[in-house]
Amino acid sequence: MFERILVILRKEFIQMFRDPQMRALLFVPPLIQLIIFGYAVTLDVDHARIAWMDMSRTPESRALMQRFVGSGRFDVAAIAESEDDIQRLLDRSEVHAAVAVLPDFARNIARGRTAQVQVLVDGTNSNTATLISAYAAGVVAAFSEDIAKNPLRRPSIQVVMRGGGSGFSAPVEADTRVWFNPDLRSRNYFVPGVAANILLIITLILTAQAIIREKELGTLEQLMVTPMRPIELMLGKTLPFALVGMVNTLLITGGALLIFRVPFRGNFLLLMFCALLFLMTSLGYGLFLSTVSSTQQQANMASFFFIMPSFMLSGFIFPISNMPLAIQYLSYLNPLLYFMKILRGIFLKGSGVSVLWPQMLILAFYGVVILGLSALRFRKKLD
Repeated sequence: MFERILVILRKEFIQMFRDPQMRALLFVPPLIQLIIFGYAVTLDVDHARIAWMDMSRTPESRALMQRFVGSGRFDVAAIAESEDDIQRLLDRSEVHAAVAVLPDFARNIARGRTAQVQVLVDGTNSNTATLISAYAAGVVAAFSEDIAKNPLRRPSIQVVMRGGGSGFSAPVEADTRVWFNPDLRSRNYFVPGVAANILLIITLILTAQAIIREKELGTLEQLMVTPMRPIELMLGKTLPFALVGMVNTLLITGGALLIFRVPFRGNFLLLMFCALLFLMTSLGYGLFLSTVSSTQQQANMASFFFIMPSFMLSGFIFPISNMPLAIQYLSYLNPLLYFMKILRGIFLKGSGVSVLWPQMLILAFYGVVILGLSALRFRKKLD
């Protein structure tokens, strides 16, 4: 049995690596996809363009403006003279937000009263608007705290948000500590998810196409008349791509650490073991597609039937808790959801088996069921 499997393995490796283009396609695209998606998929707002309307024209209002610029989060892209200017800038999307300092700003500060700053936010992109609102509230809160340290005047500065957030009144002292991702870099959250998606796409498509290629070339029938049993043929066709998936896991993990500087706090061997559990499901999907498709084009089209729902219901970008209850239950059938939780837990939290065992157990169960059912259908197809 093992000799016949080794023969198929040798055949598959020769077929994969004899073509220079195929060798490149096995390992180069995952790295390219990691780099592109790693840089492209981010929710951070590093330089928000704002319009500034200073109706106070006092040292206090200019100091507040310098505080916005000095935060590194905002770039003053325009100076507005009226509300019409602000309306025009926001309508044309030339700025993300506009800050209006009211005429009595300095006078209220001097008298110890509440001084208001109005922030108008373009809410077209709700995520960007929420971040800009939070950044602006943080800048004003820090500015208000500095003023409040003066014993002669202890005013509060109120931020009135329009379009992207709620009001904020300072000074309010909050001792906030962020665990696992203290810099709040969205890339640290997204890159492990990108790695999971790439691993699914590569292994699923390669497995399905490898078997379909045998059908199109007519060599599958030749293999069927040999003494080789269906289970031996299945193992010989899927194990090479399992090895390719493990190598891609190494490459993607290295890229995440070296290129994007994503922290890795967990156990590397645990990561590889969990990747192997996940590969059981992706290889099973690929094997199933090979039994329902007649051509490589059909296999490619059918692959998107699995890939797109898996991506949307994995929690990669959209929180599962925000989805309708029926969709939440449907997402529990998605193996990618559990693998993504495992990756983020190992990378960012340093979680071990004591924490991740439920996800690992579910992955193992799905892997055995999917691979087993696909193998039975594959065997029935051959018989």
